[in-house]
Amino acid sequence: MPGAAHFEALTGDLDPAERSEAADRCATLLVRGARNLADEEVVERVVRLAESEGLDTLADLWAGSPADSLAGCLWRLYLLRAWVYVDPLAAAREFDAGRAHTPVHEVVAGVVEPPGPDEVRHLVDLVLRGVATGDFADTLWRAAAFARVVAAGRAHVGTRTAATPHQSDLSAAKLLTMAEQLEHAARLEVDGLLA
Repeated sequence: MPGAAHFEALTGDLDPAERSEAADRCATLLVRGARNLADEEVVERVVRLAESEGLDTLADLWAGSPADSLAGCLWRLYLLRAWVYVDPLAAAREFDAGRAHTPVHEVVAGVVEPPGPDEVRHLVDLVLRGVATGDFADTLWRAAAFARVVAAGRAHVGTRTAATPHQSDLSAAKLLTMAEQLEHAARLEVDGLLA
């Protein structure tokens, strides 16, 4: 049997446990450390973290985190924001279509009229501002509501834009799953169990 020196000499990526610990520490600092700050510069840095650090960097850090963890929640929030910024026309179209099918969620999401590309981008930025300035549970509820409305819209208009109806349904289902994960995390946050 090889000794410990053999395994210590192997080079490779970070230990998965160390990566997970770093992801959790970073997420905790962002959510718990920045929450009560009134410094607008800090708030803007939190909102634009994916732009400054790169979504790939955040993915390396948080993408493998469980949905019911702070790191997993942040990954989902930044992923939603990145999608809206990459394709604001589709986001606005799907959000607008979804409003007819989920009016209660629309109120929670906090939409403005009419929901064009700029308004939808503004909405996701407002949601992310809640990471640093507001109640994190509210941030999660609002993001979940947004994802749920867009999922409903995608299911209805996606058949016109997707290559196949199956792709449209699958994409809407994934977004609905994200909404459910964010809602579950919000309940955990309210109960003081989200870490």
